[in-house]
Amino acid sequence: MTDKVKERVAGVFNEVAAAIESGQFGQKKKIGLTLLDSEHGIDELKKAARLAENNYNDLEVELIGCEGDKCSCLADAHSIMDQKLEENEIDAAVTLHYNFPLGVSTVGRVVTPGQGKKMLIATTTGTTDTNRVPSMLKNTIYGIAAAKSLGIEKPTVGILNVEGARLVEKNLRKLKENGYEFEFAASVRADGGSVMRGNDLLLGVPDIMVTDTLTGNMLMKVFSAFNTGGQYEAVGYGYGPGVGEDYDKLIGIISRASGAPVIANAIKFMAEVSKGNLLEITEIEMKAANNAGLKNIISEIKNSSSTAETEAVKEPTKKITDEEIAGIDILEIDAAKETLWKKDIYAETGMGCTGPVILIAEEDEAEARAELKKAGFVE
Repeated sequence: MTDKVKERVAGVFNEVAAAIESGQFGQKKKIGLTLLDSEHGIDELKKAARLAENNYNDLEVELIGCEGDKCSCLADAHSIMDQKLEENEIDAAVTLHYNFPLGVSTVGRVVTPGQGKKMLIATTTGTTDTNRVPSMLKNTIYGIAAAKSLGIEKPTVGILNVEGARLVEKNLRKLKENGYEFEFAASVRADGGSVMRGNDLLLGVPDIMVTDTLTGNMLMKVFSAFNTGGQYEAVGYGYGPGVGEDYDKLIGIISRASGAPVIANAIKFMAEVSKGNLLEITEIEMKAANNAGLKNIISEIKNSSSTAETEAVKEPTKKITDEEIAGIDILEIDAAKETLWKKDIYAETGMGCTGPVILIAEEDEAEARAELKKAGFVE
């Protein structure tokens, strides 16, 4: 990160921190709320608007989709909402079923049951990228931007243990080595590491939990409605603002199942990221990540996927596999096995308690580890 970028980040953060500490946020933020398509009806949305204005004195809510706006469907409400955002009549908006462009996805916010901690989930709706690993790499940057806009100066990042997690971790370490500054969280499990387990989810170990969007969407529903039977989201802050490189709108997402408490918190969430200059911070973070090689890393991942070897690799003579080598991502596990086969080292793939493993004979373990390290599969 360049000195100029550091100064801009520090300046934005200091403004946010000063406002939070003093409680003086200046002019109220005006947040639009569309009133259509909730499974709980318009009255639930209006109740949420009243809750938000009663609970938070730094915002006001403008309802979109009531009689005066003459809109009969959510698409009409979105058109009105977009126009109000473009003309700066509102600072941000909360809605549902909004079609973000490719490259934009939402950063959600939950309250974890273990210790009642707030945690960001990056990301929860939208499509960051059509490839899982590049998507999760960008999700990390989006989550960091959202956290900093909320006044978290040095947010910690954890990577949920889903397919691609180890590859994401490896490439995030490259970014970090190249100068992009962030902090990894450490799992509460005995073996530690920045790849997070279910325990870490429940405890809210990282400030930002990075995952793919579909998993993130499911997590939001579980965290929000686990104690209501699933039909009423009662806890949390909604699916969050859409974040993306060069994206210039502050639009937060709720679901049709979101209840008034969650919608009110979603309104507050959008007021906070508006005050915290999320759009500007996203621009700064993306620039810093790109300067550290993010685009090159993503290109390498995609090129590697498209030019993977298809030639058959001869299986060595079978042996009893009584040792495990862990830490290889599921998306690379077969390639790792074939790397060893090419060296005439017999190996099998399996699933250990923390993820995929290479199964190897005890006498071959040291050589196998050296080959896997040389090929970049393990550190």
